[in-house]
Amino acid sequence: MKRTLITHIGTLAGIQPAGVERLCGREMSRLHTLDNAWLLVEDGRISAYGKMADVPDVPGAEVVDAAGGMLLPAFCDPHTHLVFAGSREQEFVDKINGLDYAEIARRGGGILNSADRLHALSEGELLAESLPRLYEIVGKGTGAVEIKSGYGLNTDDELKMLRVIRRMGDRLPVRVAATFLGAHAVGRAYAGRQGDYVDLVVRDMIPRVAAERLADYIDVFCDEGFFTPEETARILEAGARHGMRPKIHAQELAASGGVEVAVRCHALSVDHLESMTDEDIDLLRGSDTMPTALPGTSFFLNMPYAPCRKMIDAGLPVALASDYNPGSTPSGDMKFVWSLACIKMRLLPAEAFHALTLNAAYAMGCSRDYGSITPGKVASLVLTRPVPSFDFIPYAYTSPLVRAVFLRGEKVDV
Repeated sequence: MKRTLITHIGTLAGIQPAGVERLCGREMSRLHTLDNAWLLVEDGRISAYGKMADVPDVPGAEVVDAAGGMLLPAFCDPHTHLVFAGSREQEFVDKINGLDYAEIARRGGGILNSADRLHALSEGELLAESLPRLYEIVGKGTGAVEIKSGYGLNTDDELKMLRVIRRMGDRLPVRVAATFLGAHAVGRAYAGRQGDYVDLVVRDMIPRVAAERLADYIDVFCDEGFFTPEETARILEAGARHGMRPKIHAQELAASGGVEVAVRCHALSVDHLESMTDEDIDLLRGSDTMPTALPGTSFFLNMPYAPCRKMIDAGLPVALASDYNPGSTPSGDMKFVWSLACIKMRLLPAEAFHALTLNAAYAMGCSRDYGSITPGKVASLVLTRPVPSFDFIPYAYTSPLVRAVFLRGEKVDV
């Protein structure tokens, strides 16, 4: 049995009892910690923890001295697009010059631009370009990540993306969840024939993705100028019949009706929500769908932020994700997402922390194993340098505070 004993932890934060899979409303502000602590990892899972005054003697264990740093559960990022080809800095300049997201898309940029570039790469080339992004986010403290397809927009290229996602999960001991997002936009070959493209997704893409068991989830961009609620429901229901649980992009550009579809289809999460309404909040009450906000998108595009403060005050759970992608959020830094949630959304540091750990794990279907300091959970952990307090981490919004990351108990120096 492989054992690792982490000693002299300044503060162990994010402690939860067994069986807690998400936090709602006021629960999100309650932070459970233990000062001057130790933690034992056995075979990649958290075994026990306690005060340094009671540190056990564990023969044969590798001992890691935390040197007073804080130990946290690794971040879980439940919404990314980090498999892509090239970059889109010209669109960055277009935005500075006043073009909005929708106008860039109408001019053939945005998602279609990324699809054109991805089509030109082989599977091996796409893996070589995307894998460094996985190492990048791990170095910033992410231990579990959801990665979407959606830059293929034809059957072969969507399958290529999903195969790359699977291969990325084999390279590092990171929890990788794969989401099929063939309905990210209408492929160029189907311009003006959206109904035919939806037929392609339902009748060809979904069965072939399922045949290779390439995706855990299915997603649709349900928003103004993209897919309608009726098309979204049809695609999600087809995916569910093939064993893929729904997730939805919704209410980013307008109040599109996506939240209603998400709740009706028992989606695991409904993501973006920059245009969320009070009626949407009411719809989510009592559902098992996790509202997931992407503050990095609002920051980069100068858009409104999702009303997370209002959601939490209404008793809802909230998750946070990076939305790492080449067009609207070229960053997977979850520590920065934590700071944005506090600064721009008025979340307390503890609320934002739970939104990007336990609730984020729930939004990618793995909160039984990730997202908190709980005996039995996977030991994917972040060790910081010594900090004066828990609240200092989001406060010091650009300071490189991560000293080491543990993936399934194995220390990764960063």
